[in-house]
Amino acid sequence: MKKIAILHGPNLDRLGKREPDVYGHATLKDLEQLIRREARRLGYGVTFFQSAHEGALIDRIHALTDRGIDAFIVNFGAYSHTSIALRDALSASGKPAIEVHISNIKKREKFRHHSMTAGACRAMISGRGFPGYVEALERIGQYL
Repeated sequence: MKKIAILHGPNLDRLGKREPDVYGHATLKDLEQLIRREARRLGYGVTFFQSAHEGALIDRIHALTDRGIDAFIVNFGAYSHTSIALRDALSASGKPAIEVHISNIKKREKFRHHSMTAGACRAMISGRGFPGYVEALERIGQYL
């Protein structure tokens, strides 16, 4: 069974409370339940990690890579727009990754329009809400 790591960055743990007009009322736990259900349907195992700390996310990428993870689906939140270090960690993993954003970053503030980390990913899905993660799960198989 292929194993997919789902990594979430800062403020994703605030889903359901943070800006519900942008992100909706569902929680990170709700999102993880959706992902687990869809991963089972597709025959994948999934593991989850969320942190507001850039270094913790980098350490997790390295650890998962060393343990043989097959692919990553990432939403690094605001770090997507600023972190060369996360981009480098994903690139160094040698594993396929898809970046997901719940909101459409092109329709947000100008500083959010560019993702630094997307360059280390095979695709970016933006603005599709939680279903964007399902799409990422469905698409990741073409890279495995």
